[in-house]
Amino acid sequence: MAILKLLQNVRIFAPAELGVRDLLIADGRIACIGEALPIPTGFGEVEVCDAGGKTLIPGLIDMHIHMLGGGGEGGPATRTPEITLSEITRYGVTTAVGVLGTDGTTRTMPALLTKAKALELEGITTFVYTGSYEVPTPTITGKVRDDVILIEKVIGVGEIAISDHRSAHPTLDELARLGMEARVGGMIGGKPGLLHLHIGPGKAGLTPIFDLLAKSDLPIQNILPTHCSRSKETLDQAVRLAKEGGQFDLTAGGRVCEHLSYVLKAGAPLDKVTISSDGNGSLPRFDAKGNFLGLGVGSVRTVFEAFVNMITQMQMPISEALHIVSCNQARLLNLADRKGRIAPGADADLVLLTEDYSIDKVWAKGRLMVDAGEPVVWGTFEGPR
Repeated sequence: MAILKLLQNVRIFAPAELGVRDLLIADGRIACIGEALPIPTGFGEVEVCDAGGKTLIPGLIDMHIHMLGGGGEGGPATRTPEITLSEITRYGVTTAVGVLGTDGTTRTMPALLTKAKALELEGITTFVYTGSYEVPTPTITGKVRDDVILIEKVIGVGEIAISDHRSAHPTLDELARLGMEARVGGMIGGKPGLLHLHIGPGKAGLTPIFDLLAKSDLPIQNILPTHCSRSKETLDQAVRLAKEGGQFDLTAGGRVCEHLSYVLKAGAPLDKVTISSDGNGSLPRFDAKGNFLGLGVGSVRTVFEAFVNMITQMQMPISEALHIVSCNQARLLNLADRKGRIAPGADADLVLLTEDYSIDKVWAKGRLMVDAGEPVVWGTFEGPR
């Protein structure tokens, strides 16, 4: 694999539009951007790609993927499978954050951490939350704070379930303790220290978050609720949270662009909204009495589909749409100097788009993972041998 790669004649959104430029990748990072860059000499082979004016964007960041699979609410046969590398990269995602969900018993934190390490070895950047729906929540070391401080990939605790018949209905004291352990662990370990909360379809919605903020010293920036589009009421609560300085996450798929349009028109700041896929998680259906009816499986592709729909249906500028699928996530992960941007010194996590906004190529840390829309790098146990 060539150490140097030169992309020529590419329209760059960094996220701001830079126009048509050349871009040089060196050892997995962006070395320089300019007009008509010369092909470097004296450094061995240089891989040259003429993009012909196609669009280049930062790699997408998905902060909520069930790397080990999810589900099981309908019994052992309803457990969804582990995700594979190509299921992530083929949709332009180059950084992924893994979570456990309902099942923190048969799926464990050591297994999730190991899966994240495997995906990183296969080519992408990965992190995990410690914990699952329940409280007390499973950890690796026995303490949330210690997991965040001592384990490189752990960025916080989650997804802790609230307002859901599958949650353990944690008290405010329990939520505050989890949040403060994540925060202090983040301070000591140089991590985001996020309390990542699953918002279920229950009546309370995001109310426990506002109660937590009113009755504890946990800063609002350490809380990240997801699945916030359960109802108009939860969307309104999410807007309120964002206006007060917090942030919230919408789950891609379905009516996400309609929900996104609603919260932005309602005044949610653009830099306070993210979208994640819930990839490989189960999408269970229950009746009014809580009886299990069936389930689907979430897909990482929904984030990229939402990005395209933002541009084509909502008429959102590419530079703004990138904040919702990449830039804001990079900031939340304390990685804004490396991820979610195209600039000298940043990681060469890049997605090349065709004129109709389909994926042509994907690079993760400078390595070509997808070419002509198809994976060229496969996970250890998938794809052509």
